[in-house]
Amino acid sequence: MLSTDGKGVVIRPEALREATAKAAAAKNGNKMATRLAPGEKNGRKRMATLGTVYDAEPAVRGIDDIITDSADPAKERRPGPKARSKWLCGSVNDTAELVITAVFDQAEGRDPEHHRTWVVLVDGARHQLDLIRAEAARRNVTAHIVIDIIHVLEYLWGAAHCLHPAGDRAAETWVAQHARTILAGGSEQAAASISAAADAVGLRPGSGKGIDDAVGYLKNKAACLRYDTALSEGFPIATGIIEGACRHLVKDRLDITGARWGLSGAEAVLKLRALGSNGDFDTYWAWHETQEFTRNHQAR
Repeated sequence: MLSTDGKGVVIRPEALREATAKAAAAKNGNKMATRLAPGEKNGRKRMATLGTVYDAEPAVRGIDDIITDSADPAKERRPGPKARSKWLCGSVNDTAELVITAVFDQAEGRDPEHHRTWVVLVDGARHQLDLIRAEAARRNVTAHIVIDIIHVLEYLWGAAHCLHPAGDRAAETWVAQHARTILAGGSEQAAASISAAADAVGLRPGSGKGIDDAVGYLKNKAACLRYDTALSEGFPIATGIIEGACRHLVKDRLDITGARWGLSGAEAVLKLRALGSNGDFDTYWAWHETQEFTRNHQAR
């Protein structure tokens, strides 16, 4: 199992990536003095890319194990795959391409002959998908890419809010029905059904952003939404491991109130937290002390 994601770190202005710094500078002339406008960003974060590799035994499940049929809500659900031998990495300095390369290096170290099944769990970001596909092709490895089902559900809820009044419990049933269709491998069928529902209530193209976003997402990402195959093969379908890594490695330490980091400090803390999570800190620290002794004494 391989998974990657990104998490923003509040960085001092001189350490922002060039594109972010330019975007922030361009907004300065038009922004309000006392608060952000709706949808406006502070432009003070630099994206850290995180990756994880772990092993898991296949755990075959069905649709009812993910979203229980309302006719039998008490039905016992089969558990999903359990992660073991987890390894984490992350960097706020390196590009996403370098971090994804490190993730594939770790996976290839575990399976150099590519005899095992490789599954990549992602949130569906286009740039991320392109890098993963390119790296898999470069190594000549078959990687089964699965998009996190939770992200898909958020798109369904965005569409539901365009078709149902706020607080309408019918929206829950509507989302569950379409989610079950998607879990059965019918993402394009669900997209067509959502479009038909929008037409039935008179929503014209462009007038319901949630509808347009959901339909576009389901169509464009259809190749990575084959949950019928994933469930029958026993693959995980959610990115809980990497989401937890984003919280533990970044949010719990680098996102404390009032902190604004320099690039070297943020990178050092992120690396040390990853070493600790991987159980490698003691080995690293022994090497660090040897290097320090060499630098301060033997080199002189």
